[in-house]
Amino acid sequence: MRALAPLAWLAVAACLQAGAPAARAAAAAPEPTPAPLPVTQVAPGVWVHTGAVDDWQPRNGGDVANLGFIVGSRCVAVIDSGGTPALGQALRRAVAQATPLPVCYVINTHVHPDHLLGNVAFRSPPSSTPGAEAPRFVGHARLAASIAAREPYYRQALQREFGLTMPATDIVPPTLPVEGSLTLDLGERELRLQAWPTAHTDNDLTVYDVRSRTLFLGDLLFVQHLPVVDGSLNGWLKVMDTLATLDVALAVPGHGAAGTDWPALMAPQRRYLEALRTDTRAAIRAGQPLSKAMTTVGLEAVGPWQLAETFHRRNVTAAYAELEWEE
Repeated sequence: MRALAPLAWLAVAACLQAGAPAARAAAAAPEPTPAPLPVTQVAPGVWVHTGAVDDWQPRNGGDVANLGFIVGSRCVAVIDSGGTPALGQALRRAVAQATPLPVCYVINTHVHPDHLLGNVAFRSPPSSTPGAEAPRFVGHARLAASIAAREPYYRQALQREFGLTMPATDIVPPTLPVEGSLTLDLGERELRLQAWPTAHTDNDLTVYDVRSRTLFLGDLLFVQHLPVVDGSLNGWLKVMDTLATLDVALAVPGHGAAGTDWPALMAPQRRYLEALRTDTRAAIRAGQPLSKAMTTVGLEAVGPWQLAETFHRRNVTAAYAELEWEE
């Protein structure tokens, strides 16, 4: 190979020197700001993020629950915060993108980790708003005790499944407990919160926006995703009877697509839960052990549902434990 002439070497050196500052600048460039969580304005001032219909897993980043926020003239209420701190941060960025108003309330609909592990992202007021106060965290009167009981297992699951280390202090309990009902004023916008008897869990809370007649149900309503019994099967069906009487223009479930066809939107869930109860009672009367009941109960009812292979046998176990001793 022929050697480069002296002038050619000078040209190469000049190019290298010119490129060095650019390379250093690229190396020193700050990390891009993570994107806000995708949200849709489903009614004026009402925003919803629809999570994946999937189990809480690293493959989806823990993004499986429906989250939302409602904007008043004075401040914002966040409804559930996501399954990881990162999701909470992304939701906080979505709020900031939608409105400059501060978050005054973070409301948790129940204890499950996919709905509340993002709370920590909202614990401090925004640094960009001098004098702003930290939001109040709102939940069912039994939520704090339920968080305390489950917190070690949630942190273990985060470490095992997601590789995340989360201090116990970052799992934020409610500072404003709801027993019965509570109305929150966001400024020209009222939210009516209702704490329910044991149903999906023993700490279910709904949020009703009076202006838009939007009802956030948390996991009192599942769409597409198989309903999961972690409280009382009988209690859940009874709560659904009361929910069906509410004046709702838009229902936001804990999982699956929101809908306007109320109360018909609850019909598939009711069919499944009633079949689960009927078949479990029949298995108990027939003297079937739980091991056999799990292979027979409710099999015809699971067909339309996603994640039945993950949760149906668990539901049969819960139903059997509840109904075995009923009179």
